[in-house]
Amino acid sequence: MAERKLLSAAQLTSPSYRLPALDQDFLLSDDMRGVRFQLEYAKAEHYLRAWGVRSTIVAFGSARVREDGPGRQAFWYSEARAFGALASERGGAKTHNSGIRDNVIATGGGPGLMEAANRGAADVGAPSIGFNITLPHEQEPNPYSTPALTFRFHYFAMRKMHLAMRANALVVFPGGFGTLDEMFEILNLRQTGKSPAIPIVLFDENYWRSIINFDALLDHGMIDQFDQKLFDFADSAESVWERLVVGGLTAHHS
Repeated sequence: MAERKLLSAAQLTSPSYRLPALDQDFLLSDDMRGVRFQLEYAKAEHYLRAWGVRSTIVAFGSARVREDGPGRQAFWYSEARAFGALASERGGAKTHNSGIRDNVIATGGGPGLMEAANRGAADVGAPSIGFNITLPHEQEPNPYSTPALTFRFHYFAMRKMHLAMRANALVVFPGGFGTLDEMFEILNLRQTGKSPAIPIVLFDENYWRSIINFDALLDHGMIDQFDQKLFDFADSAESVWERLVVGGLTAHHS
């Protein structure tokens, strides 16, 4: 018997003999990229359903803005925080009616204006979601998203899918490349009819008009009048909420 075990040692220690679900080398191989996509979808879906999250309000914004930052940064941070609080109070995130929560604040999970929106939800005792992304220079999740609803993705595409698929509304605070990328992703889905008609509000009209010449896009025929109606502007947390409601957001009061 001892001789037989000795002879089979090579088989028992071979990578091919490992259970697939426990074989990290196999799971991280090129062949399993599709499975990793599926896992990133399924894991977040599992926890969101367990918490009864039926719909979200997505808040995009710069990771570079600080609470005590220069210029308008402090104002942007305080208004993003205020919006996270009032949307959570008025939208239904705190309501656990038959196991369902609506209009839960969802962000990219990082610092800056994402942190501010998550923090506002935490201020009023509401859950909020952080969809973090793995980056070459590691970015930790902010401390205000609900721990059980704080996720980490490798694939931007799957992260964007989770940000979009439950969204009842989108609020875009000032930001740079990442914020622009995420904003135009949703605007493109709306323009092409690939997503439901949801209200989209850009916070601080002066900022957005200073970095994007929307009228020039119209003048050059790259968008039409209808496309300009896909989004609105607001300059305070309260007016953001008002624009969302006018745009069709249904509130579920606590």
